[in-house]
Amino acid sequence: MTSSFLDMWGELRPLGRDAASGGYRRFAWTGADADCRAWFRAQAEARQLAYELDRNGNQWAWLGATGYRDVAPGDAVVTGSHLDSVPDGGAFDGPLGVVSSFAALDELRARGVQFAKPLAIVNFGDEEGARFGLACVGSRLSAGALTPEAAHRLRDGDGVTLPQAMERAGYDPEAIGPDPERLAAIGAFVELHVEQGRALDLSGDPVGIASAIWPHGRWRFDFRGEANHAGTTRLADRRDPMLTYAATVLAAREQARLAGALATFGKVSVEPNGVNAIPSLVRGWLDARAAGQDSLDTVVTGIERAAAERAARDGIDLDVVRESFTPVVEFRHALRDELGALLGKQGDRPVPVLGTGAGHDAGILSATVPTAMLFVRNPTGVSHSPAEAATEDDCVAGVTALADVLEGLACR
Repeated sequence: MTSSFLDMWGELRPLGRDAASGGYRRFAWTGADADCRAWFRAQAEARQLAYELDRNGNQWAWLGATGYRDVAPGDAVVTGSHLDSVPDGGAFDGPLGVVSSFAALDELRARGVQFAKPLAIVNFGDEEGARFGLACVGSRLSAGALTPEAAHRLRDGDGVTLPQAMERAGYDPEAIGPDPERLAAIGAFVELHVEQGRALDLSGDPVGIASAIWPHGRWRFDFRGEANHAGTTRLADRRDPMLTYAATVLAAREQARLAGALATFGKVSVEPNGVNAIPSLVRGWLDARAAGQDSLDTVVTGIERAAAERAARDGIDLDVVRESFTPVVEFRHALRDELGALLGKQGDRPVPVLGTGAGHDAGILSATVPTAMLFVRNPTGVSHSPAEAATEDDCVAGVTALADVLEGLACR
């Protein structure tokens, strides 16, 4: 099993890696994405699994079936994650789940188990939303949480639409849409993921089980002022949206602190973006998350109010658009408890159960499919960064845990 994992990890790790930053730029429908997709298909074919590409560009590898049409409703056990990344992201977020899925299958075959149910490994496309600004596009389309019409309107920073990007990569954008029959075939979906935090590191556990995903969303703030010369315009005569934006960033931090939530302005665009020009437009994207819906509503409302008050003082026009939102996801208690029973104890205590503020494909699918998640310890606690990490021993522990879960779900 260790050899299987390390061999795959070594093959995948160079793909899409930026030499300067050390991070990954595996964006949807790009060359790096194509390389990762080719890797996935090669892994499936090397194991004599039936390879399938669905209407939304998600990749499937089937054992015990040639595709979802061969599967009775609710009979399939599915595992996997994603291979795309955020800009200069880490190696583990997403790929650890996909590599571990293949390695877990190798482990189950080495154990000589007999499969009673069809098993599939999946790579969901465009989970991070780095290119088009919306997370979990592949799983959202499949679940009907994103309409084809809305998906066709998505554009990247260069103005390329999602359909144009798909066509250039050799896929048919007219085929995208809900995939209810495929999802109806799934009786359980288990996603393994590196922990995006330090709860396991602090508790001393290599593996944990997810309890819930916090409600979260993305909001776009458009601050419109007046472009003018930086060297000739008096301070008193300026309508500078950058000042309003900066004040809003500070307000977001304060509102998050007061509400016990998380709020981040991590992306900004400026027009005309000249060193010697006062901006006419500053557009910032807010990512906000909280343990409960009331807390999330409180922090976002507080940020919007602070932005509006400062905009009025600065003579700035403000528009706020909610671009995406995912409500709280409580993973099915029955499946979560079954994972706990299958994994037993780590040492002298049960496998820990912990919540997360990060979104995942498992969260999107949870509305229609029984889903669960396993987390592997991240000693740095850092994610979406090249500093993201997991030790070899913990990765192997994650593969073993996933294999134990899949054996319990699919081999009885």
